[in-house]
Amino acid sequence: MDVSFQLYSARDFTPWDGVLSRLAGLGYTQVEGFGGNYEDPAAFRALLDANGLTMPSGHFFPMEQFETDLPKVIDTARTLGMERLFVPAVPPEQRVPDAAMWQDIATRLESIGAKVRDAGLRFGWHNHHFEFVACADGRLPMDILLETAPSIEWEADIAWIVRGGQDPIDWIGRHASRITTAHVKDIAPEGECTDEDGWADVGQGTMDWKAIMAALRGAGVDLFVMEHDKPSDVDRFAARSIEAFRTF
Repeated sequence: MDVSFQLYSARDFTPWDGVLSRLAGLGYTQVEGFGGNYEDPAAFRALLDANGLTMPSGHFFPMEQFETDLPKVIDTARTLGMERLFVPAVPPEQRVPDAAMWQDIATRLESIGAKVRDAGLRFGWHNHHFEFVACADGRLPMDILLETAPSIEWEADIAWIVRGGQDPIDWIGRHASRITTAHVKDIAPEGECTDEDGWADVGQGTMDWKAIMAALRGAGVDLFVMEHDKPSDVDRFAARSIEAFRTF
């Protein structure tokens, strides 16, 4: 199965032509974009094409650009060949368990999603851990998002679900119809990889990825994106992770 690579993982290891060449050499066929790749979409598309890579998905932050400059977002996505567009987060000041705020965010996401789909593309949300901290009324922000924005897709970042204190298998089972894409990353054993914010190369950490992959495939997920939020060596991470992924 083909696996994608979130280019945010390589943001400290540019230039991009070298990154893309090494990823292709390791057997990656797809990448997921982020804001650092969108300055000159046509030029970046040329780099992708030269390395035999496609970019089926991308992150767009902040969310407001979908509301203030949607034509530019759509043009960027089309130029790079994307099909799925995801909002990856909210600003730090909004990463709090405020039910009314999350209700408003979800309402806006639902409206944005309709416009993105009208343009022939797909739209969804990518989670972190802060969506799993209960609000004063007991609801989780992730539940509010899924209930209030029923038409958007969910790109499930499985390791962040775990860091949010939740059981990923349970969430996958309950929301299988919403999860279309998944981030594949790993959590280091307690006290290890502190220079990498406690993340590990895929297959080297504490996550039961064989069981998780079985659940995700059972849910119909068809796009898997390798990610490490702070690798000290991106080549090591990319190589070890795709090797491990092939065994799941």
